[in-house]
Amino acid sequence: MSVIVQKYGGSSVADLERIGLVADRVVAAKRAGHRVCVVVSAMGKTTDQLLGLARQASTSPPRRELDMLLSVGERTTMALLAIALHARGEDAISFTGSQSGIITNDRHFDARIIEVRPFRIEDELSRGRIVIVAGYQGMSYRREITTLGRGGSDTTAVALAAALNAERCEIYSDVDGVYSADPRVVPAARHIGTMGYEELQEMAESGAKVLNAEAVAFAKRERIAIYARRTSDPVDAEARETVVRAEAPREAQGVRAVVGDAQIAWVHGALDEGSLAALLATADEAQVPLRELRAEGGRVSAIVSLLRVPDWERARARLEAHGVTCTAPGADTSVSLVSLVGDGLTQDGRVLRGAFDEARAANITVRSVTATPFRVSMLVGAGEADALTRRLHARFCEA
Repeated sequence: MSVIVQKYGGSSVADLERIGLVADRVVAAKRAGHRVCVVVSAMGKTTDQLLGLARQASTSPPRRELDMLLSVGERTTMALLAIALHARGEDAISFTGSQSGIITNDRHFDARIIEVRPFRIEDELSRGRIVIVAGYQGMSYRREITTLGRGGSDTTAVALAAALNAERCEIYSDVDGVYSADPRVVPAARHIGTMGYEELQEMAESGAKVLNAEAVAFAKRERIAIYARRTSDPVDAEARETVVRAEAPREAQGVRAVVGDAQIAWVHGALDEGSLAALLATADEAQVPLRELRAEGGRVSAIVSLLRVPDWERARARLEAHGVTCTAPGADTSVSLVSLVGDGLTQDGRVLRGAFDEARAANITVRSVTATPFRVSMLVGAGEADALTRRLHARFCEA
């Protein structure tokens, strides 16, 4: 009997009615002959609400205590879903991340899985039970509760799929897979039916919200097939989905998607070599991951993903002590990243030239640009990002 892992995001379990719909889908998978392990996120906006409470108590809450607080959200969902399954005549049991054998490093709020020991899950599956696992959390080798960063329930699901030798990992949300842009920003965005790991990872790293970047990297390493589906689609009918796997057909070179990321801060300024080394050491000590780092001609520029830095104000003060400026959302000078994702983007100059042409035509100033064969990222004013996204999508994805 094959094992499948299903993961349901926060919007899919936002209230008891939706948890009931999830329970119906899980029961259908079980009665179709599968052993089912389900990973759940916190209900709706619970994580944001808990973070808000923590920040009311302190502008820079300790990361360890944040992990203790935020892990409550997924535990609530897992127990409610198990109760709903029992009400439908199915035997189910819920486990926290630590009970599931998810071992992480010792980094709070942004931990990484280093090992999965799914012995209790395997035992319960062999008894015919449905196993519900709280996503987004684990236990460090020091026996501390840790969380895996925003979107970390995806990583939980993929890691368990690998450890259980699952047939596949199904990721359910309120969208039916991956699109060439955020449909809320670009109404003409196209659905993408199949993808390889590399391009989806580039999209996730660039800010796409469909799947967590760490989860995609884990799936790539372990060669786990991912099926991105919409929770509300009928259980007993074929529905649109995006399948991510190693043997996905390779697309022709060119732009495949346009992705925006507004949850960033821009670190920039003039630094000599010694000051740059000190800045990098401080960023490491403060657990502030720097992206798009560029240092040339006595100037430095880098991007910080704010979703990975819960204590940003404290970290910001430490970084700015080295003489850089940290521009974050809410300021008049706040910025966003707009990225073209695809293959062969630097093969010739047409993509870069076309991207700058669109920015110039819209009177948008590009503060910084990073180009690789798989991604071109442009840093622009936060209020200009959506307009540039639509222009770039029209030029490269709708022709």
